[in-house]
Amino acid sequence: MNEYIKSLEHDFSFMENGFKIEEKRALNDYKAHDRESVKKLAFQAYGSAVYQVRMYAVFLFGYLSEDEDILAFMKDEVSKDDDWRVQEILAKSFDEFCRKKGYRNALLTIDEWMKSSNPNTRRAVTEGLRIWTSRPYFKENPAKAVERLAGLKEDSSEYVRKSVGNALRDISKKFPELIKSELSSWQLDSKEINQVYKLAIKLIK
Repeated sequence: MNEYIKSLEHDFSFMENGFKIEEKRALNDYKAHDRESVKKLAFQAYGSAVYQVRMYAVFLFGYLSEDEDILAFMKDEVSKDDDWRVQEILAKSFDEFCRKKGYRNALLTIDEWMKSSNPNTRRAVTEGLRIWTSRPYFKENPAKAVERLAGLKEDSSEYVRKSVGNALRDISKKFPELIKSELSSWQLDSKEINQVYKLAIKLIK
């Protein structure tokens, strides 16, 4: 397995843009091996100093995320990774967890992650589920998506607030009146809320 990780490090280190190659390799490896072998591979790959290999590992974690220990590792450890590209894959892998579990069934986990003290964990949800109202459950219940996103309108992290504002703007394309109604209730007396408001209202006339 060590040799395989070294081969990944060699192959991926030349790829500076995008994530499709890492995603495709992770999916192929997930399908080709038994679950325990994939689990060991994912943890070993995540120990790599090469961020592209850690991206590959986080894709594997997403495929394995029905396991509570994997989901906890994503929430508590992957969220601490200092490479923003790894955080982008964490968002995708959280959405993979929701897809596998069913978005309605994942609501408790969604809410738990959105209350995390780590901004990367919170953003994994706000960014990972975009476009929220294209996802099952939220497609039929757009107000539930808006309610959750609006709860982070005064988040301490600009990184999270930007994701929230953009997610609300996405929803406004199909549900402008819903977003307009939500925004009309906001007190625009803080720079944090104002930042989210300006992003969210951008497409509303």
